[in-house]
Amino acid sequence: MPDSGAAPRPAGGYVPALPSRPAITRTGGVNPFEVSPEQGEQYDAVRPSYPAAAVDWVLDGLGAGLDVVETGAGTGLFTRRLAERPAERVRSVAAVEPSEAMRAVLERDVAAGSAGRVRAVDGTGEATGLADGCADVVVAAQAWHWMDAERASAEAARVLRPGGRLAAVWNQLDVTVPWVHRLTRIMHAGDVHAAAPERRRFAAPFGPEEHARWSWSLTTTPAGLHALMASRSYWLRAREGTRARMTANLDWYLHEHLGHAAGEELTLPYVTVAWRAPAPAR
Repeated sequence: MPDSGAAPRPAGGYVPALPSRPAITRTGGVNPFEVSPEQGEQYDAVRPSYPAAAVDWVLDGLGAGLDVVETGAGTGLFTRRLAERPAERVRSVAAVEPSEAMRAVLERDVAAGSAGRVRAVDGTGEATGLADGCADVVVAAQAWHWMDAERASAEAARVLRPGGRLAAVWNQLDVTVPWVHRLTRIMHAGDVHAAAPERRRFAAPFGPEEHARWSWSLTTTPAGLHALMASRSYWLRAREGTRARMTANLDWYLHEHLGHAAGEELTLPYVTVAWRAPAPAR
């Protein structure tokens, strides 16, 4: 069967990866890795978007003409969804992102076509640089886990107006499906988070949180899964030897263990999970 990766497939099957560096889970306001322009483009191309229902859940009940601050906006995958809402619903989006390469994609592909409703901001969730009380919603999509929860919560409280809301959203592979669970281990998909509703996400001064989740799927191929693996932070920080082993392991798993052909279409199940909390009284 053809080999879809850069490294040869292991003759004896699965090859254990080299010992990895400790995972980065908190960055103190510093981007965990500064991606290249090419990596920013790849991230935007292979990462999935978000269900419309999840975007609506973040905004529901807050009225019209909302000003939204999105922290850790990346290349603008969630920002696009916000910008799809009519201006009467979402008046403006300040998309805060510390990576210059990702911000460049966001500016070109989202902000430039938004008629001034979306602007890219160089900042972090802990230090947005935005004015006090400028937002009705602060949301982090696929990014809250990179932030210091205490500092980012305090910053969200500062920029939110009374009656506003803080929210966090994640797309994650559905690890309740056995073959996907093993896939995440091979890919070192460290952004697969526990979706338990009782787990708090935000820090003081935010209080009770609401939780929601949505199940969905997308169609991909073995090559698409290789590209998805190469967009993840573990891969981007890894040495070439580790990357070669990950490539060989994924080839073995998809082609030899699961028996998929090189160009075969696969259904990849996802879960989107979200938390939200009202702005604290001033």
